[in-house]
Amino acid sequence: MNFSSLVSPTGHGAGAVPAWFGVPLLAALHLAIIVASNYLVQWPVQLFGVLTTWGAFTFPLVFVATDLTVRLLGQHAARGVVARVMLPALAVSYVVSVLFQEGRFAGWQALGEFNGFVARIALASFVAYVAGQLLDIAVFARLRRRPQWWAAPAASTVLGSALDTALFFGVAFHRSSDAFMAEHWVSIALVDYATKLLISLLAFLPLYRLLLESLARPLRPARAAGP
Repeated sequence: MNFSSLVSPTGHGAGAVPAWFGVPLLAALHLAIIVASNYLVQWPVQLFGVLTTWGAFTFPLVFVATDLTVRLLGQHAARGVVARVMLPALAVSYVVSVLFQEGRFAGWQALGEFNGFVARIALASFVAYVAGQLLDIAVFARLRRRPQWWAAPAASTVLGSALDTALFFGVAFHRSSDAFMAEHWVSIALVDYATKLLISLLAFLPLYRLLLESLARPLRPARAAGP
């Protein structure tokens, strides 16, 4: 199936996807992934001898959801998802990070005192999410008509994730009060990016193809019956 035909040339969507696949559901999915990632990033895991966190396995799913949105609904809908999610994500990132410190529940009383260090990390998450997703949308939209199905999602994920990672670690930890992170944030960011890239290209790129096939399946009978 030629996936490049699933959205109109204007990029506003063909309107032939399942009715439940829309901006509200996708915004909720983005927010759920961000919540999960903000919690799981506190749990370390070793992958091929490299220390990373479980959050590296969940956050790249945001790029899968965004790429499917651009492919099936167009750029306008994808940007609408980001617009709906960005401010709730800022609040959620702060709340989750304050309530769960080092993977343990700190108690609701922790919200009673403003935490400047966590607020900076939440702001970094906000900036990185918005910039990374908008770049992902722009790159995917530019490449989506290429005959290779993998070209657009691969390129958009590589570039979007790079910007997301650089902005998050730079905004959160450059000259941070955490001396270790202030000194090592660049090397940690590079490892984090390499890990997310490996997971995205080996696992989530095939997942994108599988989900796209599933969502596009209802279109086949209609196209086969057409002139």
